[in-house]
Amino acid sequence: MVRVADNEVLLRQGSLMAKRSTATATRMRAAVHTRYGPPEVVQVTEIDTPSPAADELLVRVHATTVNRTDCGYRTPTPAFARLLFGLTRPRTTVLGNEFAGEVVAAGGEVTAFAVGDRIFGYVEGSFGGHAEYLTVASDGLIAAMPPGLTFAQMAPATEGAHYALSAIRRARTTAGDTVCVYGATGAIGSAAVQLLKILGATVTAVCATPHLELVEGLGADRVIDYTVEDFTAAGQVHDLVIDAVGKSSFGRCRRLLKPGGVYVSSELGPFGQNPLLALVTPALGGRTVRFPFPIEDRQMIRWLGEQIGAGRFTPVIDRRYPLDEIVAAYDYVETGRKVGNVVITVTDQADRAA
Repeated sequence: MVRVADNEVLLRQGSLMAKRSTATATRMRAAVHTRYGPPEVVQVTEIDTPSPAADELLVRVHATTVNRTDCGYRTPTPAFARLLFGLTRPRTTVLGNEFAGEVVAAGGEVTAFAVGDRIFGYVEGSFGGHAEYLTVASDGLIAAMPPGLTFAQMAPATEGAHYALSAIRRARTTAGDTVCVYGATGAIGSAAVQLLKILGATVTAVCATPHLELVEGLGADRVIDYTVEDFTAAGQVHDLVIDAVGKSSFGRCRRLLKPGGVYVSSELGPFGQNPLLALVTPALGGRTVRFPFPIEDRQMIRWLGEQIGAGRFTPVIDRRYPLDEIVAAYDYVETGRKVGNVVITVTDQADRAA
């Protein structure tokens, strides 16, 4: 626990006592979208700074990311997602589902964190990372940052990695399994390669020519250049195939699987078939589809932080943009050409290490 600085005061809100830095502004800059549409619907403007509830933290966000999830909520994609996000306009106007920052206020019921703590985490659903401040539940998907790392390095620690780890766990992957990762350079794929190696799997990674060296550096045992050869005709079979970009299908990848092998995709698949196949194929025996509903627990976030701190997992960063250029970041992510993660630096302290 970090000692509260002398220039901090206690704020009473009814029965709530919150420790808050006197430097916290009542207004903040945020990337806001009040209607669905292309990246241009997002505007950086000033809004009220949120206040933490009794069991919440107020975090000064130093770095965040723009990723496929943010793009999907902004569009929204698929169309039926409006039932969850808001039929005619977005219920959540400030996106950003992962962040790294510093606690500047703590609700009176919070005991696990204190003002000054450096934390990172994942906040899909509540969102709020694309702003100077956000509130998070003290028992949410957050953890202390490993020492010696910067906010910019830790901001992309959770979104792609937790999807990758969910796929690995849903497939019940163990040491010695052989796994093919298609789309090994995205946020999910680059994390999957590294996390699979931590678990002791043998990994074949599929990517394009410019990224062969990068993927080899992530630890892949074999790399296939899909611009040169059809990875589904490579002749090797696997216990698991992870389509980390959702651009293939079970039908196409089936021949890559051993009897009893598993196919997992990051997307719904052609005509939304993957959830249905996940229900049907286990009953038929043999090769199966599993739909990687995200596993979201605090221990997962802590474990990811431990792997990063130990140097076993490093989130790949492609580009960085300041908050004022977040529309350009969205434009780049939606080209489909990003490698790893796109980081948004919210403050000039994004590169400050502990």
